[in-house]
Amino acid sequence: MRTTRRLLAAAAAAVTVAGLLAACGGGDSGTSTESATGKITYFTFSAAPDHLKELDALKAEFEKQNPGITVEVQTAAYADYFTKLQTSIAGGNAPDTFELNYENFVTYAKAGALMGLDDVAKADSDYKADRVYPKALQAFQLKGKQYGMPSTFSDVVLFYNSKLFDAAGVAYPTASWTWDDEKAAAEKLTDKAKGVYGDYQPVTFYEFYKALAQNGGSFLSEDGKKATFNDAKGLEAAQWLLGKPGTVQPTVAEIGGKADYDTALFKSGKLAMWHSGIWMFSSLADAKDLGYDIVVEPGKAQKASAVFFNATAVSAKTKKGTAAWKWARFLSTSDTTVQTRLASSWELPAVNDQTAFDSYLKQTPPANRQAVFDSLNAVALPPVIGDQQAQMQDLVTKALEKAASGQATAQQALDEAAAAVTALIK
Repeated sequence: MRTTRRLLAAAAAAVTVAGLLAACGGGDSGTSTESATGKITYFTFSAAPDHLKELDALKAEFEKQNPGITVEVQTAAYADYFTKLQTSIAGGNAPDTFELNYENFVTYAKAGALMGLDDVAKADSDYKADRVYPKALQAFQLKGKQYGMPSTFSDVVLFYNSKLFDAAGVAYPTASWTWDDEKAAAEKLTDKAKGVYGDYQPVTFYEFYKALAQNGGSFLSEDGKKATFNDAKGLEAAQWLLGKPGTVQPTVAEIGGKADYDTALFKSGKLAMWHSGIWMFSSLADAKDLGYDIVVEPGKAQKASAVFFNATAVSAKTKKGTAAWKWARFLSTSDTTVQTRLASSWELPAVNDQTAFDSYLKQTPPANRQAVFDSLNAVALPPVIGDQQAQMQDLVTKALEKAASGQATAQQALDEAAAAVTALIK
């Protein structure tokens, strides 16, 4: 997907548990295995518009390997996807299988909209659970039960322009860097007279929750009923982000609402370090002489990397549970899917098989693609509160923006946001 994932996730339509419960009848999801053949439907957001050709190839190969099963593909843009999905569920016309990201998965699983996969997986002799990346499997579990088959992942790393580092006589970032190292380098690399900035990290919910994890803090209380991100560790995390605009990175006013400003700045050779996702590799392909590489993002108390998982789920109302499971498993673990995704830069398959990525690791730039996988050693999944997720994310981002504009201190902004998020939970 070419669009920045964090912006897409923030713009996702709110999914209401109440609406889904009404449509699904509430309670735990069952396992429907009435039919192992016939036509199944698949609804996806990640294929269109860039990867429809690849999806058609996967569909053809799956049908070849599974005579008697056909797949009807349905697509929608991410901005419209969850509204359409919820409408179809409420109308009793849910697709047999559909794509979910981690944040929305929690809501659908709790609402009973998803078929439990444990029984049908155990009955499938071709399924090997150890082929799936363990943390991805865990991400799509609820109360120890599997409700989604992980299909892809992408993560955030620290991009850096080696030419700017060389020109400034600054050593390249390493995996052992801390926030202090990044700050010191960013200050040396910033040359506003030449329009060169040392760093860029958006002041948003997605960067804040990750920075909080890097500082050893917790976004929510252990029971999930209270926001705790306004404590001392949260304040440090907020100050880490808020200290960059106007010093080592442009201010919001300087950016002026320009879309993809950070991408353009990096591609033009005017940005030394950039916190962004691996989905940007393809967008940087045309910047032939840029000279960039990547490393795992620095932390403070510990490492913590933002990782975005997608999965294929099966509707609790399907009448073709076994056939639907086979398609979900194929999209998750088949060699065909893995190689197709890698060859087309269609995110990365969530498989626990390093040899599968040999060809990917040999591609340059960036040379240090191993950092993509090293970032998985310390995964920081976004906090999820259910049907108020989008509102919660917006509250935190606006609070940070308020502090960035000087309308409140960082502590005041966090206190206000924490109280509002706790109210949402209750």
